[in-house]
Amino acid sequence: MASSSDSWIKEYNEAVKMVDDINAMISERSSLPASGPETQRHASAIRRKITILGTRLDGLQSLLSRPTGKPLTEKEMNRRKDMVANLRSKVNQMASAFNMSNFANRDSLLGPESKPYAMSRTVGLDNSGLVGLQRQIMKEQDEDLEKLEETIVSTKHIALAVNEELDLQTRLIDDLDQHVDVSDSRLRRVQKNLAVLNRRTRDSCSCMCMLLAVIGIVILAVIIYLLIKYL
Repeated sequence: MASSSDSWIKEYNEAVKMVDDINAMISERSSLPASGPETQRHASAIRRKITILGTRLDGLQSLLSRPTGKPLTEKEMNRRKDMVANLRSKVNQMASAFNMSNFANRDSLLGPESKPYAMSRTVGLDNSGLVGLQRQIMKEQDEDLEKLEETIVSTKHIALAVNEELDLQTRLIDDLDQHVDVSDSRLRRVQKNLAVLNRRTRDSCSCMCMLLAVIGIVILAVIIYLLIKYL
């Protein structure tokens, strides 16, 4: 059985503590809004810790493949392998909850690296080397997050510009609709005036015809009277 000074056991205990920390952070999500910058930062911090924890597990696995100091018995070696496997299973479950479905292969967390390559990064590293590797991975992730933030900001600016353009187009359409309404109102008013004028014109023509008819009848009556008188 390994003593308390066993570096592997120390590393394993630190990994277990990270699992507890991640579980606590996951529990804190229920108190955060469903979306927003704070929620995104919190989720990114959890994903980062899961990534670091995966690296620690790779280091633990690597240490088992090249034990130093007193050789381990087969029973102890199998026990430690089971401890790492159980811990990795928990980590994979947490990764799946954050849509890190390829965590087991480390493809989505370490870029194009496959698991054998990720394991090879830990070969030959002592505890301080593993810590340095973890810091390097954190730095790479920070750079990726900065690039993602720049992309999000750029997309936001584009969305704002598109929104302003849409607002301008909406105002232009509203103005056009207003002008159309005014023109339509004027056209209806002109049509109404034309209808009144046309009606008055017809009434005036009727009166004129009646007057001419009366005058014609009077003239005809005078002519008949004169003919009767002088004949």
